[in-house]
Amino acid sequence: MATFRAPAAQAAHVMKAMQGHHLRSVGTVRNYEQGLTRVAEWMQQERLPGGLRAMTPELAINYLEQRGQVVGQKALDMERQAMQAMMQHVTGRLAVGGRLPVIKSEHAQVLTARAYTAAQVALIAAAQTPRHGLATELAYAAGLRAHELLTLRQGADRAADHRPALASKWQGRDGVMYTVHGKGGLVRDVLLPHALAQRLEAVRLDAPTSITDRGIHYLSHYDISGGQRWSNSVSAASVRVLGWSTGAHGLRHAYAQQRMAELQATLSRDAALTTVSQEMGHFRPEITETYLR
Repeated sequence: MATFRAPAAQAAHVMKAMQGHHLRSVGTVRNYEQGLTRVAEWMQQERLPGGLRAMTPELAINYLEQRGQVVGQKALDMERQAMQAMMQHVTGRLAVGGRLPVIKSEHAQVLTARAYTAAQVALIAAAQTPRHGLATELAYAAGLRAHELLTLRQGADRAADHRPALASKWQGRDGVMYTVHGKGGLVRDVLLPHALAQRLEAVRLDAPTSITDRGIHYLSHYDISGGQRWSNSVSAASVRVLGWSTGAHGLRHAYAQQRMAELQATLSRDAALTTVSQEMGHFRPEITETYLR
């Protein structure tokens, strides 16, 4: 059974079903096979049953979100296209012509973005509509990704997934605990300052509303912005008031750099890196390191 095949063998078996029928380019076949091997390895590491052919669109999105933290956009797009082709032509989990949403590489953003200062964030937020501006302040205060803004919940309403954490997590900060649904499906805790939490609760919706962002559906509990529309607003407002923009991801850079400065007053650099990686939800100090450039 395919479940017990090595990842490379699973990928080769899938490509054999497509080569000559749906794919004729030798280069594309080679690239797709390499990409599907990486996908099969991930499914094996995550202990997901059924092997490569059990991949679903939902799992594919989780994979791409995690993978986008360590590879650039070109590699991420190739692996998305490989999974898409497999699900269209081999497993039937996508209709012919169906598409997986394009997931942006966080790795590419990390390598190119730079941090805004607190004063610059204030200028950007003031130049936005109230919904966009509040989202900008929240993202800066808690190091949130664009789509995570759409998933904010009170900590009492939803439990975070268990992950090991240092006692230094949020050391030196006070606030109200919330959760967000982050990359790879992880629900993690985030800490919002009391004043921001009060402003957020003032726009709490009577009933959650469904929002679609870049092909993915979210259930939002607050009347704030997020996702691609908010990200575009940050970039436009930044250009208007600063004359340049590093995009919404610059806010995560700002959070990482500010927290590193705070924590290194009492912790070693390695301990501070690990702490910030846990607060930001990627749990890898080497990724935090790239945010400090």
